[in-house]
Amino acid sequence: MSPVFPMLTVLSMFYYMCLRRRARTATRGEMNSRRAIESNTRALPINVEIVQYAKEVLDFSSHYGSENSMSYTMWNLAGIPNVYPSSGDFTQTAVFRTYGTWWDRCPSARLPFKRTPSTFCSQDYVELAFEEPVYPTAVHILETYHPGAVVRILACSANPYSQNPPAEVRWEILWSEAPTKVNGPQARQFTPCIKQINFPTNLIRLEVNSSLLDYYTELDAVVLHGVKERPVLSLKTSMIDMNDIDEDEDEEKYDCGMDTLNKQLSIVTLREWPTNGYFDKLPYELIQLILSHLAVPDLCRLAQTCKLLYQHCCDPLQYIHLSLQPYWARINDTSLEYLQSRCTLIQWLNLSWTGNRGAISVSGFSRFLKVCGSELVRLELSCGHFLNETCLEVITEMCPNLQELNLSSCDKIPPQAFNHIAKVGSLKRLILYRTKVEQTALLSILNFCSELQHLSLGSCVMIEDYDLIASMMGAKCKKLRSLDLWRCKNITESGIAELASGCQLLEELDLGWCPTLQSSTGCFTNLARKLPNLQKLFLTANRSVCDTDIEELAANCTHLRQLDILGTRMVSPASLRKLLESCKDLSLLDVSFCSQIDNRVVLELNANFPNVFIKKSFTQ
Repeated sequence: MSPVFPMLTVLSMFYYMCLRRRARTATRGEMNSRRAIESNTRALPINVEIVQYAKEVLDFSSHYGSENSMSYTMWNLAGIPNVYPSSGDFTQTAVFRTYGTWWDRCPSARLPFKRTPSTFCSQDYVELAFEEPVYPTAVHILETYHPGAVVRILACSANPYSQNPPAEVRWEILWSEAPTKVNGPQARQFTPCIKQINFPTNLIRLEVNSSLLDYYTELDAVVLHGVKERPVLSLKTSMIDMNDIDEDEDEEKYDCGMDTLNKQLSIVTLREWPTNGYFDKLPYELIQLILSHLAVPDLCRLAQTCKLLYQHCCDPLQYIHLSLQPYWARINDTSLEYLQSRCTLIQWLNLSWTGNRGAISVSGFSRFLKVCGSELVRLELSCGHFLNETCLEVITEMCPNLQELNLSSCDKIPPQAFNHIAKVGSLKRLILYRTKVEQTALLSILNFCSELQHLSLGSCVMIEDYDLIASMMGAKCKKLRSLDLWRCKNITESGIAELASGCQLLEELDLGWCPTLQSSTGCFTNLARKLPNLQKLFLTANRSVCDTDIEELAANCTHLRQLDILGTRMVSPASLRKLLESCKDLSLLDVSFCSQIDNRVVLELNANFPNVFIKKSFTQ
């Protein structure tokens, strides 16, 4: 054998061994890599929690701010925090329009609806959209000033960014609690224990009640925690505590599914009962009185027990005053259809917050009013985004006796539609806060509705000349008792003079954030001298209010109960003492950001006038 062959054999064997070793190494590496991946996969949670801030503010009932800026508006709730963890009064936060019970204690206050369930205490709301639909595991609300207003958190099944809206929109209550007093105005992160729901959501609604607050609540941001896959209920959450049974029944009672209420309203068959028990022996009027204390769902349930109670529960006399606002998530066209036969005598109707996202159609609303509108005296439609010109036309045609109409925050009604309101000459109260009413329509309303006593035009940004509006009020609305011109952008001393001369019965006037009014023109002095019956006067954020104005109020408006002069630099402690000494009924005085009124002065005034709530906000 040639010596070359052994050499080739040795080289071949060496090469083979190298290849084999390399192959083994690679195999081990791949196996180790695969094991590492599997190990890491097992280490990660099956359902990774997603944390997101609100992407967009979709809807809200009111805010302190302007429609044309970001200061104190609900739109500040979108995105990351602007202020938190700082405490105090900051313009970059979201602030609702009211606080405490002050608005319930002034001439424009409205009577509450009876039969409102105790579980419903919401006064305002805001709806927030998030990027990703998730099964919520936590909701964090960053409150930066006077916390404690949030009373309910809800989740919606509809995805606001989906191109295909669902056939049915479901709302589920994640957390709910009665208003509670929070000690101190300091910032906090509010994280209530929420319940799990069986659908993913990226639409969260906060409902608030500010009645226990000492000042405006300020919200900075909302954080939604959740997972993409539906979590499995733990043993702890699946166990039933006997103490929770009543609460669960209560949740079922006021469940947000529309089918629940509609099933209660649509009573088709009744059992055959031989007698009606002892109810046959009671006078008809007494049974009616007893049933008048039941909420609407309870009335519907009771109607299914026997024929006698069915007759009583469906009697139109039980529906003279009807508020459907507590059931806003359940009311739709079907609900209104079921209620038609019972509401033929209805006089007060509250449909505020209802009908949005297609729940109530224009035709459904119109059919209901054509049957039930003839006796209506009061109609509340706040935040009814289904309303359009056809709806207003139907209201004016079908409700000839209407005296009170609330269209607050109905921002989808086109400007020209408001002309129809002028046909209702019997109107005594009209609320157009945050609507698109324009000047021509409003002039027509004022011209033909001379019985008006209460008018709200706050944040109506499409009115070009408020002086002309004020002049028409002075000429036509002699019975006006309360007027809200909050954030009207162009009223001057000329309009104020016409208003004060013609509407001398005014008891309440809100001129907050009206930048074109200047004390140097004598407009506030004129008001004080011409309107001696004033009980509430808001001159919020008018930097020109001075001692002369305060002294004129002290001399002429001795019935004054509420005064807001936030932001003025020209008022001294001496003039405030004169005011407090003269106005014995004064109960609210807001001197926030008044540079001459420091905390020492406030403490001194509080000591000398303990019956007056003197407000002085701060910024940390």
